[in-house]
Amino acid sequence: MELAISSFLIVCPLVFLAGFVDAVGGGGGLISLPAYLLAGIPVHHAIATNKLSSCIGTAISTIRYCWKRKLDWVLAAGSIGLALAGSAVGAHLSLLVEERILKLLLMIVLPVVAFYVLRTKNLEGNQKPPLSRRGTITIAWIAAFMIGCYDGFYGPGTGTFLLLVFTGAARMDMMTAAANTKLVNFSSNLAAMVVFLLNGKTYIGLGLISAVFCVAGHYIGAEMMLKNGTKIVKPIIILVLVLLFLKLIIDR
Repeated sequence: MELAISSFLIVCPLVFLAGFVDAVGGGGGLISLPAYLLAGIPVHHAIATNKLSSCIGTAISTIRYCWKRKLDWVLAAGSIGLALAGSAVGAHLSLLVEERILKLLLMIVLPVVAFYVLRTKNLEGNQKPPLSRRGTITIAWIAAFMIGCYDGFYGPGTGTFLLLVFTGAARMDMMTAAANTKLVNFSSNLAAMVVFLLNGKTYIGLGLISAVFCVAGHYIGAEMMLKNGTKIVKPIIILVLVLLFLKLIIDR
């Protein structure tokens, strides 16, 4: 399918904005997927192409974050394997759902995900005593598979949900939780991306170009030391979601 130049003109700036927002305050995934839908990309292709661009962006941030950090590789290896499996399952399930039903699901799931992502900004206050090593690993592995399924099926908010479970239920310290969140998120993105590529749902050109904009947005957002920068995140996300809802309603 030939994509109109207008698709690139809509997607690329919004994906750049998603990367910027993600770097400043989190929640960029709530902009990147709607960006493709606002450009008129069919739902399955939108999810698939978003996976390609987000996988590249996540790979760079994961390497950058985990480089020279001491990781618990027993916990990480199991989490990575289960995230790969869960995401592959979720992606296959997504392909089985009809487009009109998937659009309806988006209208239901988007506001719920947005609510949790936007209200959860400070996770560093967790002072609960740690669990046993077996307990931490068990919870982390279950979360990696279950949230991996969600990421393969849909995606936005995955990083926030992982961090919530890892710091809350699994009671990891913030540094360990953040490192494992990066690894699991990249793994689930990778598995879903491969499934969608093999099923011919990805617009590779659009995905690669938008990935460049995503990385640029992350880089500029991380470099800019904005005072109270997170204040701009909520209005931007809400505006994009309102535009998407209006488009979904009009398309119906």
